[in-house]
Amino acid sequence: MLDISFSFLDLEYFLLILVRISCFIFIAPFFSIRGIPNQVKIAFSFFTAMLIYTVLTPHEAVVYDSVLAYAVIVVKEAVTGLLLGFSANICTAIVNFAGAVADMETGLSMVTLMDPTTKEQTSITGAYYQYVIMLMLVASGMYRYLFGALADSFTLIPVNGAIFRGENLVATLVTFLSDYIIIGFRICLPIFSVILLLNVVLGVLAKVSPQMNMFAVGIQLKVLTGLCVLFLASNMLSGAANLIFSEIKKITVLFVEGMM
Repeated sequence: MLDISFSFLDLEYFLLILVRISCFIFIAPFFSIRGIPNQVKIAFSFFTAMLIYTVLTPHEAVVYDSVLAYAVIVVKEAVTGLLLGFSANICTAIVNFAGAVADMETGLSMVTLMDPTTKEQTSITGAYYQYVIMLMLVASGMYRYLFGALADSFTLIPVNGAIFRGENLVATLVTFLSDYIIIGFRICLPIFSVILLLNVVLGVLAKVSPQMNMFAVGIQLKVLTGLCVLFLASNMLSGAANLIFSEIKKITVLFVEGMM
């Protein structure tokens, strides 16, 4: 006969696991896409929490002396899950920065569109980079790494064992901001370099033949040249996806170390 009985302490422990996982899925890249129904996210969080709960059994009882103390533990688990998902989510924002720089150089910065996955305004090139690199990250197994990191976090950071070290977390954000700018410029470097050379050529032509309207000619040439370079540099996006994947691994590890 199947025995599905459980104690009240088991329920408390399971709910804390569910809180961390649901907060992680709420903000983590790919899992937090707005197009996924909330019912699917809730069911995904519930069954994942059941799997992790069975792996962590037997477990230590959660010690608290009041309802307020248990609420504090719930908040700690929620913040832990949000920070784990946030560490991966901020890395995927690099492509939006690269797309904004590329559109600013090609003259398409005023053209924006609504990203259906985030419900935010984004540039055309940024949306292109976002979709292509996200597909490459999914194909390369990013979701498996994120779930592996989430499962390992329960070993490194036990339930009610998170210690938020502010100095380490702030240092991690500073490290990410430096990598954010470097990786973003590396992604849009082909367009940036070609448009820079085009501006030099247009400047020389403006001095040679002042009667030509270089403003009208330059706008058309920048758009056409930027689109051509964007098409020719598409095979370099796999390298950009590898850079972002490596950054996700690096920042996730640093965030976990800041909560140990």
